[in-house]
Amino acid sequence: GRTAAEIALTELHAGGKFESKAYKISGGLHGVGVSVVNALSEWLEVEIKQNGQVYQQRFERGKTMTPLTVVGKTKGKGTKVTFKPDSEIFEALEFHYDVLAQRLRELAFLNKGLQINMTDERTNKSQSFIYKGGIISFVEHLNKNKTLIHPKPIYVSGEREAISIEVALQYNDGYAENIYTFANNINTREGGTHLVGFKSALTRTSNSYGTSAGILKEGKESISGEDIREGLTAVISVKLSNPQFEGQTKMKLGNSEVKGLVESITNEALSRYFEENPSVAKKIIEKAIQAARAREAARKARELTRRKGILEDTGLPGKLADCSEKDPARSEIFIVEGDSAGGSAKQGRNRRFQAILPLRGKILNVEKARFDKMLTSDEIKTLITALGTSIGRDDFDALKSRYHKIIVMTDADVDGAHIRTLLLTFFYRQMTELIERGYLYIAQPPLFKIKRGKAERYAQNETELMAMLFDLAAEDIQVSTPSGGIGGKKLIPHLKKVSAYEKLMDWFGRKRKDPEIINLLLEQGIDKSSFKSKEALASLLEEIQKKIKNIKPGEIIFDEEQEAYAVEIKLQNSKMNLSVQFLQSPEFKEIAQVYKEVTAVFGKPPYKISIKEIKKEAASLKELLATVTEASKKGLSIQRYKGLGEMNPQQLWETTMDPEKRALMQVSIEDSVKADEIFTILMGDQVEPRKEFITKHALEAKNIDI
Repeated sequence: GRTAAEIALTELHAGGKFESKAYKISGGLHGVGVSVVNALSEWLEVEIKQNGQVYQQRFERGKTMTPLTVVGKTKGKGTKVTFKPDSEIFEALEFHYDVLAQRLRELAFLNKGLQINMTDERTNKSQSFIYKGGIISFVEHLNKNKTLIHPKPIYVSGEREAISIEVALQYNDGYAENIYTFANNINTREGGTHLVGFKSALTRTSNSYGTSAGILKEGKESISGEDIREGLTAVISVKLSNPQFEGQTKMKLGNSEVKGLVESITNEALSRYFEENPSVAKKIIEKAIQAARAREAARKARELTRRKGILEDTGLPGKLADCSEKDPARSEIFIVEGDSAGGSAKQGRNRRFQAILPLRGKILNVEKARFDKMLTSDEIKTLITALGTSIGRDDFDALKSRYHKIIVMTDADVDGAHIRTLLLTFFYRQMTELIERGYLYIAQPPLFKIKRGKAERYAQNETELMAMLFDLAAEDIQVSTPSGGIGGKKLIPHLKKVSAYEKLMDWFGRKRKDPEIINLLLEQGIDKSSFKSKEALASLLEEIQKKIKNIKPGEIIFDEEQEAYAVEIKLQNSKMNLSVQFLQSPEFKEIAQVYKEVTAVFGKPPYKISIKEIKKEAASLKELLATVTEASKKGLSIQRYKGLGEMNPQQLWETTMDPEKRALMQVSIEDSVKADEIFTILMGDQVEPRKEFITKHALEAKNIDI
């Protein structure tokens, strides 16, 4: 028979929920999660600690490769799953830290007291998520760095008909509405019945209390749902045994019974809270009255602009150079800074489907401006009119967008970065749906121009520049190898491998793992057997000490779980653990594979290099790479671009605007909580959080010569 672990990892619909009540409240419905991950992975390894033993099993592309085997002893308990996504199925294999962090943070908020630790071994960045206040802590986190209307979040909870309901809400002095809804820990981004019930209760309770307390004039004044939600941050979490989600993506909750339950529980709790905290209730309702007045002022401003034809399709702005294509799906607009870049773009574009809109100066920071003030900004009015979507909750319509590609094209300098950030703030706060529909892009003009004689080539980044240098130099370079020599185009892929090897070495150096020790381990061909006996490890340490100065090995210890020996080495400013675990880390496995491929071609140093008639020798792979790079730059002119104005219309078309050759970066919202927090910190009123952010991230900045 097969083990429970193997069945869960290889068969669909084999999860615990299909057999027991252990998963009565759960997000997964179909029992397909981990078995699908297994099927879509090049390899997957599971390690289980149970009953004093460590068990391991390996799968490849969903097939069982080894039985569940005891590999050691342990006092711990738990399961570890390690997998590598299949490169034959997925084009991009890079994990996004922010996406994973958002999900794990959500789970920690929604499960009071649960601790989740996350480490990114690529950058050594780690976070621990534990929130004893649950969704109250979630709301406090969302409102961090915002000016609050009342100090503590309002908390509502209750359980009826086997449905558990939790709501936390708090107001800030901003203008945005920020509501997150969850059903069984799943983020229901499109809301559903729980959201409808909450909105209805909030509007009804606020009007009822406002009238009875004399804040609103009976029969004459009432607050709309939109007004009472201005500046609101709320989290709604429901847990139920049979959730009905709309579609497999589970974006919207469909259970009709949830609406009434959320509405009645919220209504009762909120009414009680307002009665017990009249000063807070008064502040909230007065803020809503202000919002209603501002909305009315904005409506009048919109009416005025409409009468003048400013926001209508009928009067396109004079500075817009429109395209002749009328189908939005085939049309694109470039938003550029200033008239000079606008002039080059207008001349270089394809007039059939490319429109150009030059904006003068820096647009208004909408993070700090109320809606009616925003409508007085000329540049913003020009942008709204050009896009044709109108603006505001009642009037904005993404389907009316005149272009399905909106491309922000700014210079690679400080002013360009600032204008790009102001535009992103505007789109994120006022036209979020355009981002969600995938309409917003950032142009990626080349960073380098490489010129040899009259021939010109462009590189998007440093990796591309290196590839081009290898390509240009290969014809003149020959490197001796154990089997003779290699040069010309055949040399290029092997030079790229050496470059990849050096990048990995740099990574180890940044993580304070001595590259010299790594190199020595690779040269010696160290594997698990070197750690199986104390004598073998002592001999390895002796070899390391002979070749590398200023290191102090600690005591050799026995690791019961791995059934192998390990040692800690003290370096000048850090420590490094030599163990089977280190050898099995993904980074060491990767560099060992690259080293194997490189040495299979070039052999061991020294390396003999012929550049035309000149003979050179390199003592290491690093020197080999440096010698080839230096030789490849001879006779070339390499220019680093900073502004679009440095390119003529033809160059701008060829490098940045031609759909056949250009590179665009699509803007997406992967972590809405983090995005909201970043916009508040960087574009909001409070200076201290911004200063802290800059201090914390200063060393991560690249291309700071902009």
